[in-house]
Amino acid sequence: MQRFLRCRAVPMVGMLVSLICAGCQPSAPAKPVAAKPATTETGTAVPNEGAPQGDAPAAADSDAMPAAKTSEPSSAGPSTEPTPSGKSAVTEPSSGDEPAEASNKVLLGVDELYAGIPGSGPLELVDVEHWFEDPKNNQVLDFELPLGLAAGKDQVQGVKENPLTRAKIELGRQLYFDPRLSADNSVSCASCHTPDEGFARHTQFGVGISGQLGGRNSPPSYNRILSGAQFWDGRAKSLEDQAVGPIANPIEMGNTHEEAVATIKKNPIYEREFQLIFGELTIEAVGKALATFERTLVTGPSPYDYEERLRPFAAMDIDELKEDDPELYQKYLSYKEAAEEHPMSDSAKRGRDIFFGTKGNCTACHVGANFTDEKYHNLGVGTDVDDGPLDRGREVVTKDDKDLGAFKTPTIRNIEHSAPYMHDGSQKTLEEVVEWYAKGGHPNPHLDEKIKKLDLTDQDKQDLVAFMKACSGDFPKVERGRFPE
Repeated sequence: MQRFLRCRAVPMVGMLVSLICAGCQPSAPAKPVAAKPATTETGTAVPNEGAPQGDAPAAADSDAMPAAKTSEPSSAGPSTEPTPSGKSAVTEPSSGDEPAEASNKVLLGVDELYAGIPGSGPLELVDVEHWFEDPKNNQVLDFELPLGLAAGKDQVQGVKENPLTRAKIELGRQLYFDPRLSADNSVSCASCHTPDEGFARHTQFGVGISGQLGGRNSPPSYNRILSGAQFWDGRAKSLEDQAVGPIANPIEMGNTHEEAVATIKKNPIYEREFQLIFGELTIEAVGKALATFERTLVTGPSPYDYEERLRPFAAMDIDELKEDDPELYQKYLSYKEAAEEHPMSDSAKRGRDIFFGTKGNCTACHVGANFTDEKYHNLGVGTDVDDGPLDRGREVVTKDDKDLGAFKTPTIRNIEHSAPYMHDGSQKTLEEVVEWYAKGGHPNPHLDEKIKKLDLTDQDKQDLVAFMKACSGDFPKVERGRFPE
């Protein structure tokens, strides 16, 4: 690799472009898939959680951490790469003579996707009909993921069966913040997954109707587009299944699917929106709308992502690069400027090396663009309980004894905003989390073989926390009101 990077030949330097830009450049535009109404099997809710489960950290470039591929293709995205801020605008047609598809290219996470229907105050039927009947809002989005997450484009889940459209995003946004899905009109999806608290909650357990407590911490509802099975135990096969589970959970929203649908049908605006998008209002359609909105909630580029993009240049002679490939040199300057505007501390850089190295071995589970293997592991968390029943975790789903006490790997992205941690919310800070791993978890017959005691100094532990915080990017700004009265 050193020999390759030092070569002065322009053709060889040109070949380096593909290495540097791996995971950052959009793929060729995919042909939009027509949306087809389809029913989805809903999962059985258990009185433990309230919404989607998170994942874990991964490297931003393909050399550092290759993303696991799934059989499902992702949608292509904009013809221009994200701006340094990660908030590049939707590519809009410059004239009315251009193909309609040209207005459909969008970078997920841009605020305009979540701004609601233009106007102020409660929605009225005329607003809805005007906006939802606009062809642009019903076209399948040709999307790209932000820098960092873009490396996981082959891991995208669910969009083939439930294509993204602005209309579905907007309807899902309304439902996400509307407490009328609950039996007593007091709890919405956002009650346990609020934007103010990292799209999770800072309570140890989820809190449902009448102040009832669940038995698990509310996992974040962002970056779900890279995740298949949902909940800490993976009992929901899809985000659509997960979205409707809490509605019928007796200690979450405490409702029934039938009653929730009947309540929404009483509202002529909601009924009209569902007619325009799905043809009818069903619990499956409710799940599809909510899942579409949640799938588009993604984290923006982090200091880690900007710094990682520079790594391939580290072994190059920049003066030679300037002479041999001016275009690539300008890209280097652009990347360097972006990294300086979003600096990664020296401590975080040391933490990165520990995280990806054998000393920390964190990537045994926290791997890929969203820093998660999407698998289930027993860390010994909650296995030493003596004042209540053991949470059996994944074993309840698989009926396999080896999965006893195993829970899904959460994401490291933006994790500093969603304390407390672990499936039971037992650890209040990232420092406590690092200490737990350093001691090798809690011994039990089902402890995951990947959990080993770590030889970490106090400085190492501080550096790991600094690295995790350097994996935080901007959340999109989401309109929380503006839904039917």
